[in-house]
Amino acid sequence: MNVLLVLLAFWLPGLAVGAAIGLRGWTLAASGPALTFGVVAVGVPILGKLGITWNLLNVSLWALLLAIVGFGASLLLKRFTKPKDIEDAPENLPRTLRDHLIIGAGVVVGLGVGAVTFVKGTHSLDRVQQGWDAPFHGDLVRWIAEHGDARPSTVGTIANLPNQTDYFYPDTYHALLALIFGKAGLGMPQTLNLAVLAVILAVPLGVAALGTAWRMPAIAVGAAAAVTTWFTAFPYDSLWRGPLWPYVAGVAMLPALLAITRHLIVPRGLAGPVGIALVLAGLAGLHTSLAFVAAVYLLIILVAVVFRFEPINWRVSRASLIVTVALGVVFAFPLVLPALYNAAGVTSAFWSSEATVSGAIGETILFSPMADFPLWWIGIPALIGIFVMVKRRRNLWMVASYVVFGGLFAATVSLETPLIHTLTGVFYNDHWRLAALVPLAGSIAFGEAINAGAEKLSGKLVGWRPSLKPAMVTLAAAAVLGLLLAGLSKGGYIGRNSQRLGMNYGDGPTVSRGEEAAYKWLSEHVKPGERVMNDRSDGSVWMYALYGVWPVEWTFYGTEAQTKSGLLTIRLNDLDHDPRIRPALTDLKVRYVIKGKGLVTPESRAATGLQNLEQNEAFKVVFQNDDATVYEIEGQENVVTSGASTGSSAAGN
Repeated sequence: MNVLLVLLAFWLPGLAVGAAIGLRGWTLAASGPALTFGVVAVGVPILGKLGITWNLLNVSLWALLLAIVGFGASLLLKRFTKPKDIEDAPENLPRTLRDHLIIGAGVVVGLGVGAVTFVKGTHSLDRVQQGWDAPFHGDLVRWIAEHGDARPSTVGTIANLPNQTDYFYPDTYHALLALIFGKAGLGMPQTLNLAVLAVILAVPLGVAALGTAWRMPAIAVGAAAAVTTWFTAFPYDSLWRGPLWPYVAGVAMLPALLAITRHLIVPRGLAGPVGIALVLAGLAGLHTSLAFVAAVYLLIILVAVVFRFEPINWRVSRASLIVTVALGVVFAFPLVLPALYNAAGVTSAFWSSEATVSGAIGETILFSPMADFPLWWIGIPALIGIFVMVKRRRNLWMVASYVVFGGLFAATVSLETPLIHTLTGVFYNDHWRLAALVPLAGSIAFGEAINAGAEKLSGKLVGWRPSLKPAMVTLAAAAVLGLLLAGLSKGGYIGRNSQRLGMNYGDGPTVSRGEEAAYKWLSEHVKPGERVMNDRSDGSVWMYALYGVWPVEWTFYGTEAQTKSGLLTIRLNDLDHDPRIRPALTDLKVRYVIKGKGLVTPESRAATGLQNLEQNEAFKVVFQNDDATVYEIEGQENVVTSGASTGSSAAGN
């Protein structure tokens, strides 16, 4: 039931809006999650400004309103559109049932490989992701769910910035998950993990829609959809590292955006302009850098159209193009603008090079970014597919995007220059994020290679045995090639990718089952308004996300030393001698202290102020297991009746 709830939350609002504006077929099916994120992204500031609580009912009504408006606008457009405008549009031949079955088979393979890899890698849906960014994402989901307001300016507390009203972090992903968290038995780990699974399942559908919309042969589309979940760089690398859940979700939505973009060349009423504008808003709301990624794709497609690599009837498409630009600015720009708050911090981020120039080029050519060993059995076919696409002049814009994003990845992973830092600044100068953009072109190219290889084999076989039906022989040859590569890659690299994904889904080191038990105990004993003193370097920053217990230190970054919480981190164990400690505890409403065994990174160091607390009689052990200890501080039993109120300046510092 909880799996179904997550899938419905991702797909249903977007499907309703997409169907209302005229999307159909594979494009509609793939656009469900992308449009849902758009609905959420646009709704967050509007509902927040109107004082409407962010909950499942209100957001469902918001989605329904958008669907009704979209349907009404589509009807009006049809009524006032001259029939000849539609007749003059460059129409494509409809797909046959056989084509849809082939494409569907490829989608099923992609879904199966993705689901098995994820479930095998995470071990269990109730496992806690051990990475650096994971607790912040969990905190943000719970905060929005409990406070009913998803505007980024209201969530600074969980970033240790309670009074910073211009705080910004793109939270469309978290706003969606907040709607279903706690429902149908969804705890925080299940909510986060099932959401990731839904994102993975969206990828094969998206690529199928992209290939179908851009008139790739059915066999090529099916093969491309099947292989989408075989690559390591996307989706898996950014799921274990970070994890970059919102960014991965956004990259997974790009194929749907590109499928809808086809409706600018072959107009279908409001489907293109409104669909693109909403998806752009969703991408900007997921992660600001994705708006720039989308802009690059759209610009490359525009160049391809201008230079007639893609045919277009400008008279028919002109109005759609103009409306798309206008709506895109209206929907997406307000979501990008607040990101300027932390633009300097993003662009100044630095990640050291991890490859030589020749190694980086090799990783890019073989679609194996950041891999210790190449993905030979999909990398080589994909490289062949690139040459096939160029030779046949098919979807050259995708080849160009591969050159652009692959080139940026190769440059940033191997070189350190001011120009490269400027070009990749919006991605935190992070080559792992750029690596995630390479496999999309690899999937499309792989599909083209399988189709070309099957046609070549079919031609030879039919020439040798003319009685054979070419279409059936081509399909059989494609199936054989696909099965051969699946076997050589050991089931689409399931073992390799699941092992990679599983690196951060163990029982620790950041959060163990024992530490979770301590957080649960605290949730049963902490009074409303109390906060728990914790070590920013251990897994205790998870206790709010998992059990709703407010920590003093919300993130692994911690607070400044001159703040009250910083003072406690450094000198709590000097309670008897430092007269500043007791007032800080009272002001922050601290009664309990938790000390966990695990640390977030091997380089992390335990807080000095939380060492050797058992040597001070003021700290009484009230809960202990092998992985965590909870202390009650003598004299703090009635702390919630004194000191600053939670959320005040004092409480935050």
